[in-house]
Amino acid sequence: IDFKGVNMVINYDLPTSAVEYIHRIGRTGRAGHTGKAVTFFTEDDKPLLRSIANVIQRAGCPVPDYIKHLPRLQSKQKKKFIKKPLTRESICTTPECFLKKAKRKMKTTKENFKEKKKVKEDKNGSKLQTVSKS
Repeated sequence: IDFKGVNMVINYDLPTSAVEYIHRIGRTGRAGHTGKAVTFFTEDDKPLLRSIANVIQRAGCPVPDYIKHLPRLQSKQKKKFIKKPLTRESICTTPECFLKKAKRKMKTTKENFKEKKKVKEDKNGSKLQTVSKS
């Protein structure tokens, strides 16, 4: 899929290979246009960084020295990362106040649905409970 006008890509998780990295960032800079790519990584991702750094360097972009000097991955390790990528906690960019508000709304919606269902069941022939005032 070609999306016109994409000028930046953000990778929240590091691609498992240089080929996958190229595919992801290739959404920017199409047809002679320039683009930027930002990739976040953790300590656990360090073994995968060197191959991606080589791609970045070959494209003429600067790469920090500490990444260039990371040890190379052995082929068994590469296969392991590709077969079973790192598992991570989910990332949520929604502010907590909005999440709480949505949770409250969902709760009241469920309660209202239960009330309506109860009233509907009562109308459809179940025994109605009557409360007498004294």
